[in-house]
Amino acid sequence: MKWKDAKKILNADPEVAKALQENELEYKVIREFIKARLEKNLTQQQLADLVGTQQSNISRLESGNYNPSLEFLDKLAKALDKKIELHLV
Repeated sequence: MKWKDAKKILNADPEVAKALQENELEYKVIREFIKARLEKNLTQQQLADLVGTQQSNISRLESGNYNPSLEFLDKLAKALDKKIELHLV
């Protein structure tokens, strides 16, 4: 099943749609870090080594089971030759 199709099904339930919307920022952050890691052709272990953390912390972040500090996200961004920008709209 494609994500587009799954999203239609999920959005059909108002409670699920609300939960997805509430977590949209978290999902976006996760997607951006996964994308940046893959663009650098790094494994989770390699990224963890660059940051000085355990691979399990990278895995937990990417799976959404970890609420990292801004300091940790900044370390990840720097290891990926990226920077974090925040825009309020």
